[in-house]
Parts: sequence; structure tokens; C-alpha cells
Amino acid sequence: MRTAVVLFTRDLRVRDNPALHAACAAAERVVPLFVLDERIPSSPNRRRFLAESLAGLRESLRARGGDLVVREGDPVAEAVKVAREVGAFGIGLAADHSAYAARRQRRLATACDAERLALKLFDGVTIVPPGAVRPTSGGDHYRVFTPYWRAWQGVRRREVLPAPRRVTLPDGLHIGRLPAERATGAMPGGESAARERLATWRRRAGEYAGGHDDLAGDRTSRLSPYLHFGCLSPLTVAAAVDSPEFVRQLCWRDFYHQVLAGFPELPRQAYRSGATERWRDDPDALDAWKEGRTGVSIVDAGMRQLRAEGFMHNRARLITASYLTKHLEVDWREGAAWFARWLLDADVANNSGNWQWVAGTGNDTKPYRRFNPDRQAARFDPDGTYRHHWLTD
Repeated sequence: MRTAVVLFTRDLRVRDNPALHAACAAAERVVPLFVLDERIPSSPNRRRFLAESLAGLRESLRARGGDLVVREGDPVAEAVKVAREVGAFGIGLAADHSAYAARRQRRLATACDAERLALKLFDGVTIVPPGAVRPTSGGDHYRVFTPYWRAWQGVRRREVLPAPRRVTLPDGLHIGRLPAERATGAMPGGESAARERLATWRRRAGEYAGGHDDLAGDRTSRLSPYLHFGCLSPLTVAAAVDSPEFVRQLCWRDFYHQVLAGFPELPRQAYRSGATERWRDDPDALDAWKEGRTGVSIVDAGMRQLRAEGFMHNRARLITASYLTKHLEVDWREGAAWFARWLLDADVANNSGNWQWVAGTGNDTKPYRRFNPDRQAARFDPDGTYRHHWLTD
């Protein structure tokens, strides 16, 4: 009997999972594997969300006759070890484009060659894979969003894949224990919670164009954490939601993934050639910003929401990031690192790309724009409801 291993990374779902779908079609026995990698830094909220997502994935696999095999350590070494143990012919996983993911994929390719294992990467982290569309003027990726948006809309999408009806594990395989996290959060992890939120958002998506900047109303989808952990595929969301304005935001997500694929140094180096970077070294100001005690109420409210929920309204992200980089003149990398630690949805591509956009070093065609926090508060939180909620102890 043919056996395949599926190494889950940022695709913690059974529906529209190309790697899992292909493995179940090609092999009689499939080992769904997740490796807990302690080298990836995390916050309590992110660990809690991951633990809930893994528990949900295990439940879905068990409902189909399988299970989620859990290991700890180096994902490459553990995946090859499991593949060798079960006599697998190959390993499949979702393609990703951060520097860490790219190194993991290269190392896994080398290890699979040495073990004579097939390795297959599957697109699914984005709707349109990086490299699928290229600018007609030359270059390997689009540097400006609007031309990318036009090209992106013309790409024919693949079909949304169903969940496998059955997943059969090899006999005698040690399953392993899930991480135990007792923390609670405003946004539960897992595919079931993600699909419930998507179903709710489908009914409200028509509000997005007119209400997405309303800080107190919070009329946004809050689907981004589920997209980051892969509890939902972006293709599933795009197919379900009838809102061109919201689908445009999914395109922004794809845009930054193709920028990262073309410029892997995005988290570390200024993307825009000739960008001026004269940052102040001010640890006290940085700490005050992190802790939500700058004295600027709209900034402090956003930063406290971040710590409390692992989430921040998008308008508040723009305001807090602009305040750090354009008012305090602190390096955008400091802000990006703080967001990466606390945000549930902190993709390397989107987090780095958005911070560079605000800082004026990235893809913004108006790099010197700045957001006045008082004017922003008056416009998007006119009665102070958002600020009162997060600044009242």
C-alpha cells in the first residue's frame, strides 16, 4: 500500500487543502503531520490560537478515520523520520515564501533526495501564487499594487477542493500529544471557528466598503488570523464573499506575498531604492509605544487592543505605525517585530510590507504621507467609543 506524509505548516484545515487532497488521491495511507518548532517566537495569544487550531484539525481528521500526528523539534528531521518509519514514498506541504519557509523547503528537498523520497509543494497560501503574473514591463514581480490588481483579476482560479472523505493512517504509529494552552482569547482558533466567522461575514460583507474604517463599529471580517494559520484558504474566502472591495483586500495579501518572493529581504531592508532611513534610537519612546502609554489616546488604545486580543483594527494599525515611524521617528523594524510577536495574523509578507508602506520605505507611491493621530481619531472614532473601551481599566 502506498503511503504519503503531509507536513502541515500554515494550512491547518481539511477543506481546500491541496497537499492533503493530493495525498489522499495518490496514496492508500496518509500521515497528516505537524511538528512543533520551538524556534518560532510566539506570544501567549498566538500559542493559544495555534493549540486550538491543531485541536480542531485533529478532530476533523478523526471524523474521517485519521488523526493528526504531532512531533516536536526540527520539522525537516521529524518529517523525514516519520516518512522513513511508515515507508512513505513522499512528502507534501504547502509552498510558502518567508526566508524561514524557503530555508525549510530547501533543507527538506535535500533531505528527501538523500532518502529517495518524493517532495511536492502545493500552492494554497495565496489565491494567485507568486510568479503567476508578471509585469509586462519586465521584472519578476509587481512593485505597485494597482497594476497587480488589474492583472490579478484576470487570473483563472482553481476550484475550491472538498475535504477528503476518508483519511487512513498506517497501523502502529505513535500519534503524539497536542500542546496544552489554557489561555482564552476573543478569537477562538480552528477551522470550525473560521467557517462560522466566514458564514457570519458573508451576511455582513456588504457593509465593508462603507464601514471598514469605523474603529468602534469594528465592521471588518476578522478573518485574517484564520488566513494566517490556514484554518481557511484565501480562495475559499474569495469564492464565498460577494464584495469587490473586500476581495481587493485579499489581493493586497497576495501582492505582498509576491513582493516577498521577489525581495526576500523585505523584513530587514528598505524595499524602495533610495529610501532615506534616519531613525532615532529612543528606547523609552519605543517602550511607551509598546505599552500603550504615549499619552496619545488613539495610539494607546490601539496598542492595548493588540496586547489584549492579539488583533488590532486596520485603521488603528495605520495610526500606530505612522506615529512610531513618522512622529517618534523610530525604525519600522522595531514596530514590525512587535506586531509579529503579538498579532495573530502577522504574516511575514503582509506585516513587513505594510510597515514599510507606512514608513515610506516600501510600496507606497506617496512615501512621505503621515497620519495625524488627532485628526484620525476625530474622523474614525468621533465619540471616543473605541478609545474609551481600551483605555478604561
